[in-house]
Amino acid sequence: MTEEEKVTETNTPENEEMTPAEKLTREENEANLKKVREIIRIAKKNYPRANMDRIMHAYEVANHMHQGQKRKSGEPFIDHPIEVALILAEMHAAPDCIAAGMLHDVVEDTSLTIDDVQAEFGSTIAELVDGVTKLKKIGDLTKEEQQAENLRKMVMHIAEDPRVVVIKLVDRLHNMRTLQYMNTDQQMKKARETLEIYAPLAHRFGMSKIKWELEDLSFKYLDPIGYEEIEQQLNMTRKNREDFITNILALVGAALEENGIHNAELDGRPKHIYSIKRKMDQNKKRLDQIYDLLAIRIIVDTNAQCYSVLGIIHNMFNIVDKRFKDYISRPKPNGYRSIHTTVLSSEGIPFEVQIRTHEMHAMAEMGIAAHWRYKEGTKKDAELEESETYEWVKRLYESQRDEESSEFLETFKMNLYTDEVFVYTPKGDVKVLPLGSTPIDFAYCIHSDIGNRMVGAKVNGELKPLTYTLKTGDKIDIITSNAPNRGPSRDWLKIVKSPEARSKLRQWFKKERKEENIELGKVMLDRELKRQGVTYQELFEDEEAVDEFLKRSNFGSVDDMLNALGFGDITALKIIVRLKDIYAKRRQSNQTAEEPMNLKTAKDAKVKPESVSDNGVIVQDMSNCLVKIARCCNPVPGDMIVGYTTRTSGVSVHRADCPNVKAMAEIDSGRMIQVRWASDIPGSSKHTAEIKIEAIDDGQTLIKVANAINEMAIRMTSFSSKNSKDNYQNLDVTVEITDRTQLDLLIRKLETIDTVSKVIRPVR
Repeated sequence: MTEEEKVTETNTPENEEMTPAEKLTREENEANLKKVREIIRIAKKNYPRANMDRIMHAYEVANHMHQGQKRKSGEPFIDHPIEVALILAEMHAAPDCIAAGMLHDVVEDTSLTIDDVQAEFGSTIAELVDGVTKLKKIGDLTKEEQQAENLRKMVMHIAEDPRVVVIKLVDRLHNMRTLQYMNTDQQMKKARETLEIYAPLAHRFGMSKIKWELEDLSFKYLDPIGYEEIEQQLNMTRKNREDFITNILALVGAALEENGIHNAELDGRPKHIYSIKRKMDQNKKRLDQIYDLLAIRIIVDTNAQCYSVLGIIHNMFNIVDKRFKDYISRPKPNGYRSIHTTVLSSEGIPFEVQIRTHEMHAMAEMGIAAHWRYKEGTKKDAELEESETYEWVKRLYESQRDEESSEFLETFKMNLYTDEVFVYTPKGDVKVLPLGSTPIDFAYCIHSDIGNRMVGAKVNGELKPLTYTLKTGDKIDIITSNAPNRGPSRDWLKIVKSPEARSKLRQWFKKERKEENIELGKVMLDRELKRQGVTYQELFEDEEAVDEFLKRSNFGSVDDMLNALGFGDITALKIIVRLKDIYAKRRQSNQTAEEPMNLKTAKDAKVKPESVSDNGVIVQDMSNCLVKIARCCNPVPGDMIVGYTTRTSGVSVHRADCPNVKAMAEIDSGRMIQVRWASDIPGSSKHTAEIKIEAIDDGQTLIKVANAINEMAIRMTSFSSKNSKDNYQNLDVTVEITDRTQLDLLIRKLETIDTVSKVIRPVR
């Protein structure tokens, strides 16, 4: 019996009558085994000398562990890992990777541990399964710190083995294909995650086939009306487009044969719906004005043939100016290579032509997966060509340890979404930098030491200021100094565009100026503490609370915190607000704990009794003072809040993230005062909250919004609507709610309305 034909024996005798449930189970098992044999057949074709036992064994283990589990569709859960394994096999993944895809959910969703997987399948498969399992919570992006931490884990695992992210992308792809079985809330959440994180990741690794499908599926759920409109317009002109492409392919095919280029593959390339939508929005054009809506692709054997085909195409058709790109001589950072040119047919209809080799086509479709050629041994034997395709992950991983959450998130997203310029070193080597980069970015791209000792730059032989914006084709020569006290300027942080340069600059200032930063941080913190009426020793006397704060803020020690404060990564007010939150939570769980930020004991005669204002706010060390909720940000119970002492109206209470109070604090931080919500506010207390809604105007949105609010038994006190020229509605709603939890529930409910694209709490 061959490996492909191995079947698990059933104990049911052939002559024994089965119940309908048993019959269904047997049919499902047979269908699954048929798919697994197809996976093995594909893998065997790609890796004829590899042992396929691990794939069948992985299926048997996964099938056993997922027994009885169902998907949202009602189908057996095992269907999902089988489909993931099948997609991986079609992408030419090696047997170990396919087996890991089959097992990717067992640790997360069953009693099997990663140690069990290692004992059963070895370290390579176990590491892949572990990596994918630890990426499960990337999408659970609630708090900035948690989002950064999840993304840090992802970067770490990708840097260790890029196969992890490919399995994760395939997992997300199949989940998106079956998203119709989830509720609207989950559909929107998953689609938004996919469009913001997973589709850009697929693009960054050159996996355009997966990227396009992820984008289209996300667009379908995030804007079903917009998706359907474009789809209908495409369907209306489909016959004309197909006829046009058929004629062009016949003309081009004949011309290639005449010029001795045989066996070329030609096909029409469909434009993806989300790509069309994005181009229409970016260029403010109608569907019929998109140049590359009509496109053909020509695949040949060699690079030389690519340029021969280009000459033939340009001889046959008129060229559209500024629509030629040679990604063969200058590949994209993700490894993409191809020639793109847009030409006009004899009828004056523009269409795009893509010319590439078979190898380039595989890279364009599958990216990093196209040149996996893992040997039958362990990951140590991996031969991954063109490692530049994920070099950015390695650089990001190396630099991320020292970055604050907000800085890391910015760096990560810049790496995903950035456009590039191509510039040259004095020796003619090509370097790729983000659009808008300066000579400083170039210097740090060459080496940290070059950037740190930089004093000037020549661009194309001429001296240029450090703020000069580099252009594709520029040749840069960096001028350095060996002066002992020479170093970068803090102003450079405002100039650079590349995440690498910013990260290296920050590392230099944190390391070389650490003692200076710590001393400055102490002064800044002491100054703020004096305004609050407490000392440094009192603030940090509770070691457990301080440890919790340091861990939550990604600081290894108090000195690291002071270094970050002196450097400008964090503000003294933010430190105090975070500690206040920790003390408040500890107080709720332990009534004997000290009051948050009121670190003096109750015996201290200076401490004034606290009283709760009419709106449920306690002002530290004050009683019977006038307390007003700021109208600019309308904080509600559950929001982190800060107080500002006005000259004539008592204490104004703002959300901690309100830009207005931050600006006031910069002008006169001495007026800031600690406030908090009383823990015993009656649940029936009403607070005013404002919501801004952006929606598509379909004539029914107002009714849908009103109904959603009414269904939650929430009172609406004001409602206004303004329509824009682009068929959008901007709704301003004021409601009365009890707390932040109820408000968040309302916002999530409003976000599920099919015509609503955005719901925010405005700040005036």
